[in-house]
Amino acid sequence: MRGAYLLLQKLLPHHLLTALARQWGAIRWRPLKNLQIRGAVRQFGIDLSESESADPDHYPSFDAFFTRALRPGARQADPDPRAVLVPADGRISAVGEIDGDRILQAKGRDYSLAALVGDAGDAAAYAGGSFATVYLQPRNYHRVHMPVAGTLRRTTYVPGRLFSVAPVTVEGIDGVFARNERLVCHFDTDTGPLAVVMVGAMIVAGIETVWDGWIQAPRGRTARVTEYPAGSRRLERFAELGRFHFGSTAIVLFGPGQARLDRFAPGQEVRVGQRLGLLAG
Repeated sequence: MRGAYLLLQKLLPHHLLTALARQWGAIRWRPLKNLQIRGAVRQFGIDLSESESADPDHYPSFDAFFTRALRPGARQADPDPRAVLVPADGRISAVGEIDGDRILQAKGRDYSLAALVGDAGDAAAYAGGSFATVYLQPRNYHRVHMPVAGTLRRTTYVPGRLFSVAPVTVEGIDGVFARNERLVCHFDTDTGPLAVVMVGAMIVAGIETVWDGWIQAPRGRTARVTEYPAGSRRLERFAELGRFHFGSTAIVLFGPGQARLDRFAPGQEVRVGQRLGLLAG
């Protein structure tokens, strides 16, 4: 069964299915979108007690529900100002040191840092540093927050496939995160470089940032690089960075000697704002 699932992943029309998912999620007809929301709550076991509203009528569409905010105080940042924060609710896929240019994807599989960020020059800043990969499940809060304070310097949207990022795919297909569409956000921080990579996936209808809104994926195979004026977009620690329209994966990269990340078991549940590690020094 696992082999058949992985083969199906390679054969499915990823972008067509994702485009259909976007249209499905945008439906605003009240009876249907409320049915969608209630069905998702039952299927995925979504905890509405943390959401800004438990009433399906509060949300104009299923997509609006999936990208919902939480009620005030539902998440808190670790009080230690040196603590690096978990960027998203979900499960830890992997966390640790970057071995030169190689990042652990899953047991027995790694992939290229340069391939992930889309540029060997950008990758050099993180070689030998540390990383954490968080998988956002369908039931999770789908907004991504800053692990430390930083000033946005550059984004690179890298076109690619849209494989599922569920554990069975991550464990079975090489280089999934470096093959899928993704938005790489580079920040300057007080302790060195930071990258937050928002990885697209099958039926992830889009990626949105707080500075540019919904990001249109580039057409063709050429990555799109956007430079930002120095100091123009600073985000504080724990501030919202962006959101996924449906679930996916967020990857955090630090430069060498910049942070000491804690040990987590693969699959361990985490929440936005809890301690991921400590800044060095």
